[in-house]
Amino acid sequence: MERAEFESLVADALDGIPAEFAPYLHNVAVVIEDEPAPGLLRDLGLDTQRHTLYGVYQGVPLHSRPHDFAGHLPDHITIFAGPLLRRYRTPAELRRQVQTTVIHEIAHFFGLDDAHIRRLGY
Repeated sequence: MERAEFESLVADALDGIPAEFAPYLHNVAVVIEDEPAPGLLRDLGLDTQRHTLYGVYQGVPLHSRPHDFAGHLPDHITIFAGPLLRRYRTPAELRRQVQTTVIHEIAHFFGLDDAHIRRLGY
């Protein structure tokens, strides 16, 4: 798959976010990288030989911000193309997983932990 096609999948997933959540995401940067860095995997407690990462949220979750939270860099969601492209072979599988990954990382922005997000199906 060409990079532009993958970027389009991520854009479609972002476009699918319900309108009531969109205003909160104005200061969240979403980027696509090829692979997660080994150091990032280690920092997250993942075995670099056995695990990979489809996406990661980095920032201060919305519910943890003080009332005077201002002047900070944007929160950052990174989607990793390489692991997704290797694991999901059909366009339908890949599209579904990209949507799931984007929603999963946005859920972290809203303060949900992995267990809660998994219970919701993401």
